[in-house]
Amino acid sequence: MPAMPRIALFASLLCLTCVAADSPSHHLTQADVDRWMTELSNWSRWGKNDQIGSVNLITAAKRKQAAALVVDGISVSLAHNAVTEKAVDNPSPFVHKMLATGAHPAGQFVMDEYSVSFHGYAHTHMDALAHMAWQGKMYNGFPQTGVTDQGAGQLAVTGFKNGIFTRGILIDIPRLKGVPYLEPSAAIYPEDLDAWEKQAGVTVGSGDVVFIRTGRWARRAEKGPWDPAHIAGLYASCARWLKQRDVAMVGSDAATDVMPSGVPGVGQPMHQLLLVAMGTPIFDNCDLEAVAIAAAERKRWAFLVTAAPIPVPGGTGSPLNPIATF
Repeated sequence: MPAMPRIALFASLLCLTCVAADSPSHHLTQADVDRWMTELSNWSRWGKNDQIGSVNLITAAKRKQAAALVVDGISVSLAHNAVTEKAVDNPSPFVHKMLATGAHPAGQFVMDEYSVSFHGYAHTHMDALAHMAWQGKMYNGFPQTGVTDQGAGQLAVTGFKNGIFTRGILIDIPRLKGVPYLEPSAAIYPEDLDAWEKQAGVTVGSGDVVFIRTGRWARRAEKGPWDPAHIAGLYASCARWLKQRDVAMVGSDAATDVMPSGVPGVGQPMHQLLLVAMGTPIFDNCDLEAVAIAAAERKRWAFLVTAAPIPVPGGTGSPLNPIATF
């Protein structure tokens, strides 16, 4: 077959781009998300009293497979350093207070105190399944009214006290697109996830933790903080893709959802579908810059990921420091 003329080839590619842009997966409605709350649901999959959702997919066999990924013995943090400066994306800075210093020690010791309102857009943290509800129900049908002044009676972060130990996969969308970072409000669609699997030679599977890099921290370092009402992330149609892969958890360097969401009437559809319907905990505000470099150097996008939340009874999540080990 003769080679396609350049003009015809360009026209064909342009046509494909137009088809992708007009894809129904780019134009979801609130009705679509409402329907997916049932279609993608994991309620009762692991029993009506299940408290940990898709983390059940991290089986003993999965942990052994993940441990076998360690070849170099090199570990990389996936957490951003505590952000102590107030900014538009950090209205509640991490507070570090010294209680005893070298000039005024407590006997032989120096001591300090930490406090943080960790949910939001600045601090690396884990969302437990009690963090969100839909129509008054949390994952597995537990009522949101079960969360009181004493904390969450069900679905608290203590369900993950034994930690997360499984295969992590980095999906580096800026690298896929040949840019240092995505611009605010850039949406990531299922075809982007497919393209990354093909380019990286890795297939997301059951029990994996997927980390979505948008380059948020690289952009912040270069241009400063900006209003997180406009932030790059996953469009709602990615929820079906993640459910098909049976992932255990999802992490990103921002808030997982693209914002604005692009779904009229639904503020954070990815959070809603993951936490409430699928029972999939989330790692928010990870710093994926160092692991992106480490993965690119090795041309290896899968690694052992470990993380351990603070086991606060009734807690709706926890600040933490996930670790990737190659």
